[in-house]
Amino acid sequence: MSVSTAAADQSVCASLPVLGRDVTVPLVTGGEVTYAALDYAASAPALQRVWDDVAAYAPYYGSVHRGAGYLSQLSTDLFENARRIVAEFLGCRDGDQVVFTRSTTDSLNLLAAALPDGCQVFVFETEHHASLLPWRNARVTYLDAPSSPGQAVETLERALADRDPYGPALVCVTGASNVTGELWPVRELAAAAHAHGARIVLDAAQLAPHHPVSVADLDVDWVAFSGHKLYAPFGSGVLAGRADWLREADPYLAGGGASRKVARRTDGGVDVEWHDSAARHEAGSPNVIGAYSIASACTALTEAGFDNLVARERYLIEKVRTGLAEVPEVRILSLFGDDAPRVGVISFVVEGWNSSHFAAALSAEYGIGVRDGLFCAHPLLRTLLGSDPQTQGECGAPEAAPGEKSLNAIRVSFGAGTPDEHVERFVDAVRELVRDGARWNYRTEDGRCVPDTSA
Repeated sequence: MSVSTAAADQSVCASLPVLGRDVTVPLVTGGEVTYAALDYAASAPALQRVWDDVAAYAPYYGSVHRGAGYLSQLSTDLFENARRIVAEFLGCRDGDQVVFTRSTTDSLNLLAAALPDGCQVFVFETEHHASLLPWRNARVTYLDAPSSPGQAVETLERALADRDPYGPALVCVTGASNVTGELWPVRELAAAAHAHGARIVLDAAQLAPHHPVSVADLDVDWVAFSGHKLYAPFGSGVLAGRADWLREADPYLAGGGASRKVARRTDGGVDVEWHDSAARHEAGSPNVIGAYSIASACTALTEAGFDNLVARERYLIEKVRTGLAEVPEVRILSLFGDDAPRVGVISFVVEGWNSSHFAAALSAEYGIGVRDGLFCAHPLLRTLLGSDPQTQGECGAPEAAPGEKSLNAIRVSFGAGTPDEHVERFVDAVRELVRDGARWNYRTEDGRCVPDTSA
């Protein structure tokens, strides 16, 4: 899509109202500026619609599944209705379960705890640590980073063909990279997994806020995502999909809500009958506001229309990538190449700059919030940057482990709530910093680059 074509689409879908859009922050050089929040891949700002819905519900807060009073009944209905809305948003199939969790990390750890004995897990080294690390009690095969979507499918097919065909297996894959923003061939990977008798879980943390996700259409077995990346407040997440492994596993947490019946035995012990529903893995008082906020965000994005949201985001992506391409010292990181479809997540390095120093200058001198470092995807960043000579510079990230280079990058990310002005200011700031250098002195403090205010 050209910039001119996408620009016309903005009349269909302007940026959505989000909290903090008018917040001002001080500049180390003096004065204040409206904060440009360009770290959506870490945590997107809450939609104003979500915040208003939560505020309207707050006076009616009550215990869930445990009370006969009006507010308890109201809260229970709201909580279970949120489950239904999320199921519709994800295109779940009949019989699928929606389990509310704390985050994507929590969701994938829940699934890891529910794996059948002897399960083999296949995961690419390109995954976020939330997808890479939970499988500690399984046999794990780590797959090398592919250079194209087709190679990703071929790599998975070869690995699955070599496995024991009679044991359970699970493939874990991201929908969109939290480093490069590139979309992964989820439907093709799911087909490969199922052709070899394996199941697949989709980490949709970076995909669901930007593109429609359908469990049925993608033919994945489970999907996991976080509320705080979907324009909802912190502390809530979802695991949705097939019920059988979840129903057969011990409860993720043991306690009230997960149990249907508890009785003492004559020998002094306790017999427990656990729920077969999603409640089996939701012990304790649930995060009702978290579940409601996710449902509110799902409703708001659906009503805004993903076709419009995707078109506008493509316009912003092209604006940023075109601007960065005009600065020779900037190298954008990619696995699949410049033409790969992607969401609004772009990582890059700047020749002659330590990334921590560059990000600190963007914040302190321009009021622009980005991310620097390894983005909880250390193997992927080391694959993307490992062949490049790196110098620590006068201000940078913590020292590398013995024998390793000092590696880090800069990530800019945006979405449905990002105004044009924020990405334009970012591109101008990058160009100016590379051309003129920082206007302030910086030092390393507790592993972070910060303005030196000691003078």
